[in-house]
Amino acid sequence: MNQEDYASEDAYEAGPGSVEDAEATRRDAGEAESSRASRGWWDRNADDYQSEHGAFLGDDRFVWGPEGLDEAEAALLGPAASLKDKDVLEIGAGAAQCSRWLAAQGARPVALDLSHRQLQHALRIGDDVPLVEADAGRLPFRDGSFDLACSAYGAVPFVADPVNVMREVRRVLRPGGRWVFSVTHPIRWAFPDEPGPEGLSVAASYFDRTPYVEQDEQGRAVYVEHHRTLGDRVRDVVAGGFRLVDLVEPEWPEWNSQEWGGWSPLRGNLIPGTAIFVCERD
Repeated sequence: MNQEDYASEDAYEAGPGSVEDAEATRRDAGEAESSRASRGWWDRNADDYQSEHGAFLGDDRFVWGPEGLDEAEAALLGPAASLKDKDVLEIGAGAAQCSRWLAAQGARPVALDLSHRQLQHALRIGDDVPLVEADAGRLPFRDGSFDLACSAYGAVPFVADPVNVMREVRRVLRPGGRWVFSVTHPIRWAFPDEPGPEGLSVAASYFDRTPYVEQDEQGRAVYVEHHRTLGDRVRDVVAGGFRLVDLVEPEWPEWNSQEWGGWSPLRGNLIPGTAIFVCERD
């Protein structure tokens, strides 16, 4: 991709099946349908997403989730000084904000995303990070290409086969490599996705793993998100060949007054909103 790619898309318009005319339901959705829906949704909504959340994410910050936990503080990939000269793969990179922070620490990041439009926003911000448009379930890299891999709400919540993603990440990591990813905390699936008091009462079974799907009038999925319990996520990590080192549940900080979808200070002070899995390849 190059700067001309971004300029040629300035008049981008949402196509059929946009979120506005979608019907929300719970139904099965396989790997191909989930991937196709995610690519289309992020291509249609990247502009609004970056416009709404870009200031919070920054151009070169590494934020793990809506709570605002910053990698500069958390050091889940390791101390910042240890990142120098490390090859790092960011999966579901969006506009590559996290990769840009990694580059500032002296690392050699590669930002991968399924969405062409998201990567165009990465080019809009700057062309200092290598970008790759690809599916997380089919990583286009040789075995043992990276020292570290990371994903802040990218790919993992949207794939039907998370174990396949884990195995792909393990394949491209070198022995001893660390893989850190964040997802919506599984307990949130039992509550309505609302930031106010209405989002504090259990409304569904935590154990219902049926995917959340938004579909168009023809029944085609335009957005898919997959629910896994906390135990499922741990088992996925282990089945993918990793050792779970830590499970971080960020608390809502006093400075953060924003609402982001179903995340808010009200809910964040009572129940966790994000789960971060810190894993290592033996």
